[in-house]
Amino acid sequence: MKIKFVIMLISILFLTVGCQTIQNKTNEVVEKENKKYGLYVGGDVNKMKLELGSPSEDIINEIGNEVLIYKTKKYGVPCERRFEVNVSGTIVSFSSSGCF
Repeated sequence: MKIKFVIMLISILFLTVGCQTIQNKTNEVVEKENKKYGLYVGGDVNKMKLELGSPSEDIINEIGNEVLIYKTKKYGVPCERRFEVNVSGTIVSFSSSGCF
């Protein structure tokens, strides 16, 4: 009985440590992603389009700014990057989801 308990305890410990390692690596990748694409904020939309290409979608949000959406897939996981552009052509915000 004690052996089963010890084996279960060790298994739970390994699972917990493994999940934390994956979470840490994911957080690092997300941070790099935000640094890389966050550099476009405050810049010209035409320069960004030259570097990234045409967006998958573009919409006008409720305050009248254009939102450029770039959609990709990596390992079957959908990634979406959104850039909000004001009327003067300056990128005012960036967000991403599912990107690693």
